Amino acid sequence: MASMQKRLQKELLALQNDPPPGMTLNEKSVQNTITQWIVDMEGASGTLYEGEKFQLLFKFSSRYPFDSPQVMFTGDNIPVHPHVYSNGHICLSILTEDWSPALSVQSVCLSIISMLSSCKEKRRPPDNSFYVRTCNKNPKKTKWWYHDQFILMKI
Repeated sequence: MASMQKRLQKELLALQNDPPPGMTLNEKSVQNTITQWIVDMEGASGTLYEGEKFQLLFKFSSRYPFDSPQVMFTGDNIPVHPHVYSNGHICLSILTEDWSPALSVQSVCLSIISMLSSCKEKRRPPDNSFYVRTCNKNPKKTKWWYHDQFILMKI
């Protein structure tokens, strides 16, 4: 557990001192625990999400960084996006099967910013209603199938 805490301390400092554009660590979220963070996010200018504010919840297991963090949108404003379910779950391969210990909170944040910024049309995934009714609370328990621009999930 000591290596996990050391790694999280390092990433916490990096996020505080040099956050990705539009991202800010919610300092209150790390006052009592280092294993759960909230990152405040603002939609990038010139995108469909410009001026919108979101929150990302990061939860780290004792196996981090060998195990990916659980990452999801939380709060009152969940972005309407083809890869974001209305319950905040994000279908992004680096959060599951493409995770590598070389990745970090900052690289995850950059990937999410990029995903939102490249969106051409605000819409929910086609299976949103079914998925939200039947999914596990932990998005990492979903077995995602990635196929071109479409996402298929297997619960």
